[in-house]
Amino acid sequence: MTVEFGLDTFGDVTADAEGVPLTDAQTIRNVVEQAVRADEVGLAFFGVGEHHRKEFAVSSPEIVLAAAAARTRDIRLGTAVTVLSSDDPVRVYERFATLDAVSNGRAEVILGRGSFIESFPLFGFDLADYEVLFDERLDLFSRLRDERPVTWQGSTRAALKDADVFPKTENGFRAWVGVGGSPESVVRAAHHGYALMLAIIGGAAARFRPYVDLFHRTRDAMGAERLPVGVHSPGHVADTDEQAWDEMYPAMEANRNAIGRERGWPPYSRAQFQNDVGPDGAVYAGSPETVARKLATTVRTLGIDRFDLKFSNGTLAHEKMLHSIELYGSKVAPRVRELLAEAGE
Repeated sequence: MTVEFGLDTFGDVTADAEGVPLTDAQTIRNVVEQAVRADEVGLAFFGVGEHHRKEFAVSSPEIVLAAAAARTRDIRLGTAVTVLSSDDPVRVYERFATLDAVSNGRAEVILGRGSFIESFPLFGFDLADYEVLFDERLDLFSRLRDERPVTWQGSTRAALKDADVFPKTENGFRAWVGVGGSPESVVRAAHHGYALMLAIIGGAAARFRPYVDLFHRTRDAMGAERLPVGVHSPGHVADTDEQAWDEMYPAMEANRNAIGRERGWPPYSRAQFQNDVGPDGAVYAGSPETVARKLATTVRTLGIDRFDLKFSNGTLAHEKMLHSIELYGSKVAPRVRELLAEAGE
């Protein structure tokens, strides 16, 4: 079984050694440094999320990725995710075609609804149109991928008639749809020809196996080629389990509680955290061996093609994230491959 290893960050605003929050600008510069480190340790993908709120510094991921492209050589660069519902598909396609050019063909896009709604009022969209916005924009983006003149009409943007979009790419770029657990979303991604990225941020990975099977069955029924399936989940790697947990928990607690107060979640606790990092939880935190064994189980259980570790977690320090990236690329990834080979997969 061949599996790729990637990283995702939302550009969480971090703190210095004294606990003082960094500026948004410094946080963004640090994200570029993290991409450079990921490239140096041989990881396959580096994804940057789009957000429009104070906890996260990155609202224009393609610009950050372009800066990373200038300082990296091999790693593919993309989003995690692009909030297509509140953006214009034409502009999104143009931006990624441009990123693909400056990165020498290393651009990817993961399209999604996003788990936050700040972009809707910010850009003048009505949340009552939540479903139709994504459906129509995904349909239009799908047509733009052919890089031929497009004629299209919908209810949420101006119609297009023989509209051509530039720049043209040399070989196209890989596009995914991020899904949080809706069968309808899985089928939609399959029908439109997108790779599937499952956001597993709670519970056991095994419960997502039906979505993987549904995706492949849908593609088979279409008589279409197999497309990759990936998983995005949070985690942190340190030299020991206790170190990883002690570093990650305070930052994750603060982040979860800040968001949870808006959504009516109960306060996050150390007990909940320890459950999340356990065998049936969605957090991949611990020593390289611990993380590798849990990750190998997920790969075997779901039959996935890529695993993206969401390595930024609240105010977790930049230096600790760099070390986590180093361990993930140099120790976790090769150990997972060993474990899969030992199992004959």
